[in-house]
Amino acid sequence: MAYASVVPDISTRALDGSFAYGVPTELEQTVEVGTTVLVTLHHRPTVGYVVGLSEEPPADLVGKRLLPIEQVLAPSAFDECGAELASWIAREYACNLPDALRLFLAPGQKVRVRRQSEDAPWELQDQSARQVDDRWVVLTNAGRDFKPRANATRQNMLLQILRQGPVRVAELNAMLTGMSSAIRSLEARGAVEVQTRRLVRGDEQTTLSSTHAAKPARHTEGQERALAAIEAACKAGKGDVVLVDGVTGSGKTEVYLSAIERVLDQGKGAIVLVPEISLTPQTVGRFRARFGEAVSVLHSRLSTGERYDQWDLVRKGIARVVVGARSALFAPLVNPGLIVIDEEHEGSYKQDGTPRYHAREVAAELARLRGCPLVLGSATPSLESLGRCRDGAWRGASWTRVEMPERPASATLPAVEVVDMAAQFRDGGRSIFSAPLANGLREVARRRQKAVLLLNRRGFASFLMCRECGCVPECPHCSTSLTYHERTQTLACHTCGRSWPIRAFPDPSTQCPNCGSRYLAALGVGTQRVEDELLMLLSAEDTGPVEVIRMDADTTRTKGAHQKLLEKFDAAECAVLVGTQMIAKGLDFPEVTLVGVINADTTLKLPDFRAAERTYALLEQVAGRAGRGEVPGKVVIQSYWATHPAIQAAAHHDRSLFLDSELAQRKEAGYPPYARFTNVLVWGCNAADVNRVSESIAQKLRDALSSQGGWELLGPADCIKARVKDRTRRHVVLKTPVDSQVGELVGSCVRAVDVPQGINIAIDVDAHDMM
Repeated sequence: MAYASVVPDISTRALDGSFAYGVPTELEQTVEVGTTVLVTLHHRPTVGYVVGLSEEPPADLVGKRLLPIEQVLAPSAFDECGAELASWIAREYACNLPDALRLFLAPGQKVRVRRQSEDAPWELQDQSARQVDDRWVVLTNAGRDFKPRANATRQNMLLQILRQGPVRVAELNAMLTGMSSAIRSLEARGAVEVQTRRLVRGDEQTTLSSTHAAKPARHTEGQERALAAIEAACKAGKGDVVLVDGVTGSGKTEVYLSAIERVLDQGKGAIVLVPEISLTPQTVGRFRARFGEAVSVLHSRLSTGERYDQWDLVRKGIARVVVGARSALFAPLVNPGLIVIDEEHEGSYKQDGTPRYHAREVAAELARLRGCPLVLGSATPSLESLGRCRDGAWRGASWTRVEMPERPASATLPAVEVVDMAAQFRDGGRSIFSAPLANGLREVARRRQKAVLLLNRRGFASFLMCRECGCVPECPHCSTSLTYHERTQTLACHTCGRSWPIRAFPDPSTQCPNCGSRYLAALGVGTQRVEDELLMLLSAEDTGPVEVIRMDADTTRTKGAHQKLLEKFDAAECAVLVGTQMIAKGLDFPEVTLVGVINADTTLKLPDFRAAERTYALLEQVAGRAGRGEVPGKVVIQSYWATHPAIQAAAHHDRSLFLDSELAQRKEAGYPPYARFTNVLVWGCNAADVNRVSESIAQKLRDALSSQGGWELLGPADCIKARVKDRTRRHVVLKTPVDSQVGELVGSCVRAVDVPQGINIAIDVDAHDMM
C-alpha cells in the first residue's frame, strides 16, 4: 500500500499540519499530490488535500493501522512544488496551511462535508464549477450531396448555412424558429452530425487599438540589455531576479513579449501579473495578438465559470501563458520558464485577506523552487526592490537592475508643469482647474486630441460640512466621514458601502443633522464634480464635441465596464478620460497629449509612512500617459505643496530628488525597507473583548521578544479607522530586522491567546495598510 500525507480542510490554528493515510489499491492511479480527497478524521468525514506520497509509512507509524483515503473528490490542482510553496506561505505569513493550499484550487471548487442537524448523517456537498459543453451542427460528406424535398424549407436553409461552416445549435435556434426539428431530420438521414464541444468561457476580445501594436523591427539599447539579463538568469536556473527599471513608455511590455517568445520556444510557459483589472483587456490583447490561443486570463471580474475554463486550459497544457492579477500566480502551469510582475511597486499585489501574502515575495520563492527567472518591471520600483538590487542578492537569489532610460523612436518624456494652487487662489482663481490646465484642455479640444485627468477621489464632494456649527456627517457604523454623491443625492460611506439620501445647500430642504441649519455645503472635489465642471468648461468653446468619460469605482461596478470605457475612449475622435488611480498605470493611447492632476495632495497627506512614495509613483505613472505618440506631451500637476520632494521628483523625472531624503528618513526611523513591519489586527463587536485580546497578544509578544535582538513592539493601540462596520479595531505592530523570520513566532504567540467567540485576529506580515 502507498501512503499519503493529507492536510484536512479545517481552518483552525489548533489543528494545522498533515496526517498520514493509506492509499487503497483501487485509488493508486488517481491519488496524486494536489488531489482533493475524502478522509475520516476524529470519526467524521473530512475533505483534505494530498501534499505528499510515499511507499513507506511515517517512521512513528510503522506497524500501526492507518485509515484509508475513501474517495477522490477533485483531480490534482498542484504538484510537489505547489505543496512546498503553500507550506512556505503558511510559515512566512503565519496562516493555516489549508488557507494557503486553497489558493491553488480550481476556481469555484466548493467541496464540503455538512449535516443538517446534530442527529443527521454527514453528507458530501459538491458545488464546484464544471465545464460547459456546447452543441454544434456539422455538415457530413453525405450531406454535401443530399437534397431535401423542395417544400422542406428549413432543411434546405440549414444545409445552405452549414456549407459555410459548422454552427452552434443555440445560434441556429436564435436566428430561426423550427431549426430543432430540421436538425433531427437531417441527422437521422446522415446529412448532418451534432457534435459536443467544450465551451470556453472568459475568452473575450477587445477593440483597443494598442493591442495590435506591431512587433518592432529592432529593440532599443535598453531593451537589449534587459533581454540579455533575462537570458543570463534563465541559464543560471536558480530563481534570479531582474528588475527592469524603465521610464514610462520605454517598451517594457515588448521586453516581456520577447522574453516569453524565447521561453515558449524552449517548450516552457510563463506567468504575467498585472496590478489592476483595468489593465487586463489591454495587456491580454497584446499578448493574444502575439501568442494567440496560448494565452489564458485569470482575474476576479470573470465569473466563476469563466475563471474555471481559463484555469482548466492551463492545467491541460493548452494555454502556456497566464495573464492576470495576483491570483494568476497559483495557476497550474506545469513548466514555467519565466514569471513577470508588471508595475511591481503596486500595493494591490499585497493580499488584504487571509493569507495576507505579497505576490512579489511569493513569486520570488516560486521562481527559486522552479529554477526560473523572475522579471519585475516598473518606472517607479519599490524601495524594497531597489534596496535588494543595490545589495546584489536576497535570500540566495541574484537581484539585477537594468535601466531603460529612453522611449522608442522619436517619443520623449512629457514636459511637466507644477501649479501652486495657493498662488492661483491669491490671484483670484476659484475654479478646480488652474489657468494652465484650463488652457491646456481648451487646446486639446481645438486640436481634436485626447487628455487624461486624475483625481484619486470618487464622488462629487469629499464631504458635507455645516457652515454654522461645523458638523461633518460621519458614518454611524465606521469612523470615517461620508462622501457626497450629487447624481444620486446621497451621502455614501466608502468603507462599509452604506448610503443615506440627503440634499446639499442651496436646496431649501437641506438640514444639518446636528443643528438643523440649511447651510450644509459640499466641500472638496470628487470625480463627479470634475466631470461636471469639465463639461461646462468645454461647452463654452466652439471646438466641436468632446467626449468626457469618467472611470472610477462607481462607473466600473458592472462586469466588463473597464473594457467598455477604455474602448469608448480609444474610439473617440476627441475625448477626456477622468478617473481615479485605475487610469494612471499601463494605459497606452498615443493620442493623449495632456495629463492633468487635479490635486496631487490627495494621497500625500494620508497618515501612512508610504504616502510620499505612493504619491511620487502615482504622479510619475500618470505623467507617462502623455506624449506616447508623435506629438509631444504635457503634464500639469496642481498642488498646495508644490515644493514637496515627491512632486518635484515627478516634475523633473528625477527619482533622486525624492529618494535620497526619503531613504534617510526611513533609515533613521527604522521603517521599511530597513525593517519589516508585522501588523496584528484584532476586531469585533465587543470593545472590551477586543481590548483584552490585543493586550494579551502584546504581552505574549513581549515575553517572546526577550530573547530577540533588534525587535521592537508598538501598541496595542486603536487603528486609524478605529471602527468599521460596527466593529472595534485595535492593532499591535512589530518592527523586526529585514532578514528576520517573523511569521512562525507571531503565529505561535497568537495561538497561545484565548480568543472569545466573535473576536477576529489577522496577522499581516510586511503590512502595507496600517490604517
